Amino acid sequence: MRIILKDFTKSFGTTTVIDRMNLEIADGEMLALLGPSGCGKSTTLLAISGIHRVNGGQILFGDRDVSDLPSQKRNVGVVFQSYALYPHMTAYENIAFPLQVRKMPSDEIDRQVREIAELTHIGPYLERRPGQLSGGQQQRVALARALVRRPDVLLLDEPLANLDAKLRLEMRSEIRRIQKETGITAILVTHDQVEAMSMSDRIAIMDQGQILQIGEPEEMYHRPANRFVAEFLGNPPIVFLEGRTSGDGAFESAAGVRIPLPSHVDGLPSDRPIALGIRPEHFGNQGRHKIRGTVRFVEPQGRETHFDLQVADGEILRSVQAARHDVTLGSEVEWPLDLDNTLVFDERGNAL
Repeated sequence: MRIILKDFTKSFGTTTVIDRMNLEIADGEMLALLGPSGCGKSTTLLAISGIHRVNGGQILFGDRDVSDLPSQKRNVGVVFQSYALYPHMTAYENIAFPLQVRKMPSDEIDRQVREIAELTHIGPYLERRPGQLSGGQQQRVALARALVRRPDVLLLDEPLANLDAKLRLEMRSEIRRIQKETGITAILVTHDQVEAMSMSDRIAIMDQGQILQIGEPEEMYHRPANRFVAEFLGNPPIVFLEGRTSGDGAFESAAGVRIPLPSHVDGLPSDRPIALGIRPEHFGNQGRHKIRGTVRFVEPQGRETHFDLQVADGEILRSVQAARHDVTLGSEVEWPLDLDNTLVFDERGNAL
């Protein structure tokens, strides 16, 4: 089911949260709405579900305008952060409930519940109540309940926020597997960049009710449209050096660090204010330009080590390298910078 938002507008009282948003989600695609708290991503999801009524524009499911339809007539499945399971019902009864509301025959309900339980790997737990299930098992039950009604659209609102790190990793792959196997169109709302990049076909990054950029995860990471997008994707986060062009194909930071500009921005005029964006994996591993500095922070992470390198007064670069023990706090080092992957932004924060 293709979903189209045309000039979608949502207000609460006199406050406009979303102003004329346009967005298209392809049939069978999983799109992540990614952004900080308060950016409007959950508001968008709840409007698509029918819980929020739109104040302007249209929401289309295929060619059908559902803008004024209540949620029960939109055939959407929703999985919330809290799971919202009925505590007095077993997992089986929770999953069966939407089908019972439709007054389906009991034998058909049983067949569909067991079919979706097999898909979501919760068959052994159908007779348990939510209080007897782990967080991951509860999440699977909530997902099964949303899918058993065979919705046109699956909406996921921060579905992994209440799980520990190991379960989040497991459920990321499980939700993606189920979405791919069913071929259902899905929208994931999250503030977690790892969830968005690992689970979705495309990401729409939002801020203050606006979509700043939409694209495939790798494209967004390597070619961000602006500083906000570049900073929101990546962990450890990108570092920005502020400065100006020198006129000879180089950049000079405010503290005097000179770095050749990457080839894709050749020809910038002299003395233009710009910022360089340097991701930690592109510093300290390989590259044709060397930068000297003093190690101010070391954080072993098992397979890798994170470093902060002071390259000038008040200017720090981050580096992520394979685990190493030959560099300690205070070490003077000279590490390579991958110029080809260095990002450049103008004074307004837009990518050059």
